[in-house]
Amino acid sequence: MAPDLRIEPATEDDVPLVLKLVKKLAEYERLSHEVIATEEDFRKALFGSDRVAEALLAFLGAEPVGFALYFSTFSTFVGRPGIYLEDIFVEPEHRGHGIGAALLTRIAKIACDRNCGRLEWSVLTWNEPAIGFYERLGARRMEDWRVFRLAGAALRDMAGAG
Repeated sequence: MAPDLRIEPATEDDVPLVLKLVKKLAEYERLSHEVIATEEDFRKALFGSDRVAEALLAFLGAEPVGFALYFSTFSTFVGRPGIYLEDIFVEPEHRGHGIGAALLTRIAKIACDRNCGRLEWSVLTWNEPAIGFYERLGARRMEDWRVFRLAGAALRDMAGAG
């Protein structure tokens, strides 16, 4: 791990940086067309009165090189809270130096401090470098599970708000 690596909780002043890193992640995942979030969305989600998520930023010296965004969940089977890692990203030129592992380690510590039973996340099936990285850290694939999503018109239709 780089000796000058810092992992810090994002502050409200970091909102533009968080959005910038989210857009870089979306570009890497070939999903830029899906990013509609604004700085105001992140300000409310991360720092509003009804805060629903948290973010960590990774810095090498003063240079931002990555982030992780996560939120609380609950497992009925375990009977305890959990953490869902929505996104983790390290700038491509800084990968392979322990930054992603440091971000995950910090979130794992937060999960343990909060008595969580699980830390979970999803990964795109084509992203073999990330899958290999997660497996090397001891994470296991949940082969029997599939992610489902209701969004946009389908969500509004389901809610009767179509």
